[in-house]
Amino acid sequence: MARSEDPLVVTLFGEMLAADQLLRNQLSRVLPKGMALSHYSVLNHLAQIGDERSPAELAQRFNLSRGAMTNTLGRLEWAGHIHIRPDWEDARRKFVSISPAGRSACEAAIASMQPVLSRAAADLSDDRLRSAIGVLREMRGRITPS
Repeated sequence: MARSEDPLVVTLFGEMLAADQLLRNQLSRVLPKGMALSHYSVLNHLAQIGDERSPAELAQRFNLSRGAMTNTLGRLEWAGHIHIRPDWEDARRKFVSISPAGRSACEAAIASMQPVLSRAAADLSDDRLRSAIGVLREMRGRITPS
C-alpha cells in the first residue's frame, strides 16, 4: 500500500489540519488589536533573525506571492512595526527590518498567545515535545511548494 493511502497517515494529516485551524482561530482572537497572525509571523521572523530581508526573501520564506507580502509589509509599516528602506546599490530593491515598536508588538503578541500555547502543551514532557518538533520538521521538509 502506498504510504499516502495508509489510514495512519491520513489520520495524522487530518489531526494536523484540525489542530492548525483551531490554533489559528484561538490565536487570532487573543492577538493585540489590529494584529493578524500573518503580521505576527513576519515580526517574529524578523526579530529572530535580527537582520534585514528583502520583500522577495520574505515572500519566499512564507510561501506567499510578492503581492500578498507587499500588502502585509504595508500594514506593518503603517503601524510603525517595520522599516522599509531602499537598497543603496540597486534602487529597484528594498530591505525590511523590524522597528523597536515592532519588537514591542511582537513581545506583546507572544504574551497574549502564551496561555493558549501553554494549554495546548500542558502535561507534555520536554522529550515528547522535542520528538514532535523533530517529526513535524522532517515532514515539513518533504512538502515542497508547487
